[in-house]
Amino acid sequence: MESPFAPLSESCAKALGDKVYEKRKVASQEIEKMVTEFNSKNNSAQIRKLIDVLSNDFATSRDPNRRKGGLIGLAATSLGLGKDSDKYVNELVTPIVNCLSDPDVRVRYFACESLYNVVKVARSAIIPFFPELFAALSRLVADSDQIVKDGSELLDRLLKDIVTESSRDFDLEAFIPLLRERVYAKNSFGRQYVISWISILNAVPEINMVKYITDILDGLFMMLDDNTLEIQRMCETTLNQFLKSIRTDSSTVKMEQTINILINHAQSQNELIKSIAITWISEFVQIFGPNVLPYASGIFTAILPCLEYNVESKKNIKDCAVSVNDLMIQLISSKEHKSQNIQKIDLGSVMDVLVQYLVHNSVHTKVAVLKWIHHLFTHFPNEMSIHANSLGNSLLKILADNSDEVVLQSLSVLAEIVNSTSSNDPTDFNKTHYREFLLSLLKLFSEEKQFLDHRASLIIRQLCILLNSEYIYRTFAEIISEEKTNLKFASTMVRLLNMILLTSTELFELRNSLRDITTEKSANLFVCLYKSWAHCPVSTLSLCLLTQSYQHVSDLVVLFADVEITLELLNELDKLVQLIESPIYAPLRLTLVSKSNNCVDAQYLTHALFGILMLLPQTDAFNLLKNRLQCVPNYWSQTPLNVKDSLQYKSKIDFEMLLNHFKKVQKSQREQRLTQRKRSAIA
Repeated sequence: MESPFAPLSESCAKALGDKVYEKRKVASQEIEKMVTEFNSKNNSAQIRKLIDVLSNDFATSRDPNRRKGGLIGLAATSLGLGKDSDKYVNELVTPIVNCLSDPDVRVRYFACESLYNVVKVARSAIIPFFPELFAALSRLVADSDQIVKDGSELLDRLLKDIVTESSRDFDLEAFIPLLRERVYAKNSFGRQYVISWISILNAVPEINMVKYITDILDGLFMMLDDNTLEIQRMCETTLNQFLKSIRTDSSTVKMEQTINILINHAQSQNELIKSIAITWISEFVQIFGPNVLPYASGIFTAILPCLEYNVESKKNIKDCAVSVNDLMIQLISSKEHKSQNIQKIDLGSVMDVLVQYLVHNSVHTKVAVLKWIHHLFTHFPNEMSIHANSLGNSLLKILADNSDEVVLQSLSVLAEIVNSTSSNDPTDFNKTHYREFLLSLLKLFSEEKQFLDHRASLIIRQLCILLNSEYIYRTFAEIISEEKTNLKFASTMVRLLNMILLTSTELFELRNSLRDITTEKSANLFVCLYKSWAHCPVSTLSLCLLTQSYQHVSDLVVLFADVEITLELLNELDKLVQLIESPIYAPLRLTLVSKSNNCVDAQYLTHALFGILMLLPQTDAFNLLKNRLQCVPNYWSQTPLNVKDSLQYKSKIDFEMLLNHFKKVQKSQREQRLTQRKRSAIA
């Protein structure tokens, strides 16, 4: 009667299911001989019948010993078949793979050993089953039992050799979905396993892994956060290999998807991840050039915060971020494809990001943002015009920043915005946007005293460099002269503007222009300034001395008898005396000894200075001015005066009208001071 396990004999079948390993081994040797004989006679029917018995009666048995026997029997079958095992590879591999997830540790180990023998004999014939083998091994490398892990690692090395030597037959398309899933493994052993396979495949010349970089790049970056240094090192090396391949040939890279992944990881809190991601972004900007411009907003989001790093450990990140920033500026600045480049950029999203970082803590970040905004307005004024109004308020707020560099850069942007929206006629000063801008600035000065005290002078001087200084002063004067409610602030602003006018190098040309009011342009400017300068008596004197309106100064000094002489006013007179001794007023001092204009201006000036001297208490300033006046020749009074010889007369300015205006403004100032004192007393 035939054995129920035919073609196995009953004794062989019994030994194959025995709990003693040696008996199972003897049975496997018998099976190997049997298969060798069947194969020599081309008896495939018996071979398949044998494999069927080993698979169904042993490998899937409930008895773990029989399962072990079935596994060793299948391995023996493969060895007996030799190179012909490829004809039966499906029947051999399937039951063994199922046993790789067996609950019994020893069964799992024997499955690894059995599969190793099958793969060793079948070689490239095993390639179609690679996805199943890869999935099973990715679990076994993290097995709780060390002997199983060792067996799986041995099998893994063999598989890598086979895939490498049979790369032309390897179905990468079928494998990538599995790799994409496994690349997010959390277990360190699983991660190490996946990285090793990615590295091996990327090293095979016939396999183009770069084509599938978007499927695995995100997972690789996440692995850099692993606590195991070895995994970090492997992952970093693999990423460097990919980047090297992309530098060599970027034609298969899905740039759009890849750069979004890089932007995401460049914002990581992990320094290693951030550093590598920004390095990749830098390379992509160089490799793909203008094609990265649609992702400019994301790139800015990634690099701008990195500009603040000032510790040694983050130096590489900062340097790389600076490099990316410079490369992006070069791309935008390219004259060759200027129109195409601006079309590629989503200016709306870019400006949203830039405005967001305007309030960043870092000075370097804010300066970089302001330089970008300035750059965009410089190169693309028409496209940026729609952002001008919304930017204005944000930029004005930054003027209160503690950093001078931020303030100066912000002013450059504001000036560029104003210039980009003005006409080409430099003499046309009646611009609404100029006035609105300066009006907003004055509003800030009036609301923030600390801002006025610490930033106003710097801001005004810088604006005079960036914009038309004459128009800056003209517009300020017009706005101040219209002030009716806060006259104290008007007086404060005039005092500040006057000091800047008289002392700053930035206003050298404007001072020179005002010294000659015989020209219509200078006369008009003088009248405009005078109407607001009238809020501050000493500033009015200073302006008239600068413009050589000495007869008017002489008339004004007399009016000081009706002006409230406060400590503040005396301090201003003191400063005026100091200024008279400065290089700025050298022409004034020379007038005292000049015979031009029949000495008319010299006599009026002498009278005016004596009047100022009489207003001063006997302080150092009094002595300084007295000593100066003692140097004046005493023969002026001997020369008859002819008003028509004075520069003031030649200017054709209605000084009588100005004198009345001065009286009117000072009256308003006095009335408002009295009102405020009454309110304070009541309060």
